[in-house]
Amino acid sequence: MNIIKDSKLSAIKTMIKTNRCPAAVAVIPLCVIKFLAIFNIRYTGRCMNITSILLAGVGGQGIVLASKILAKCAFTAGYMVKESELHGMAQRGGSVISHVRFGEEVYSPLIPGGKADFLVALEELEGLRYTYFLKSSAQVILNSKQVAPSIIIPENSRYPENIKEKLESLGFRVDAVKALEEAKELGNLKVENIILIGALSRYLPFTVEDWQRTIEESVPVKTIEINMKAFITGREIK
Repeated sequence: MNIIKDSKLSAIKTMIKTNRCPAAVAVIPLCVIKFLAIFNIRYTGRCMNITSILLAGVGGQGIVLASKILAKCAFTAGYMVKESELHGMAQRGGSVISHVRFGEEVYSPLIPGGKADFLVALEELEGLRYTYFLKSSAQVILNSKQVAPSIIIPENSRYPENIKEKLESLGFRVDAVKALEEAKELGNLKVENIILIGALSRYLPFTVEDWQRTIEESVPVKTIEINMKAFITGREIK
């Protein structure tokens, strides 16, 4: 196994310092965390057509629902799909990430470091935190929203500025989306996640009909209309 890169270790340390380390990570031995950060799929030679998407945010932002909709839509469209989630602390504010991978053949739900094609960041700091998963050419859907960690060590008490510019300076393509403002316009603050999925959908090989069918099957009947409006809003953001 290769020695883990400094950037990956740094990212893991950052998670712990800002008290957003997912509960699963907090109890896993460091050697296992290192392994996850540089995890290589056994069937590397057969992974060329896999699309890997990482969703990151904090508790209460609807990442689990967003990832379920994404995975189900890929399955509906005829792809093999693998999904994995790491949940943060039980209370709101803990880090939450989800891996979704689809393709003709997918053997692992975990995205290897440096192999994610897309990052959907529901919160700015969480988007910056998980850049080590991304390909150099990755597309980032960045929600222009800042949620301060529940506890921050004094030396790290200042929230990072200009995160979009930082991501772009690393070579990533970034679509900044003011999902909260759009959700307010729609009259429902709970659809931020669906707006961001709509923004992501422009880059994926699924039809609007695939998305609509999946959303209808994934949310309560009384919320189908508002969720579809949110999806279309995100899809049409320029």
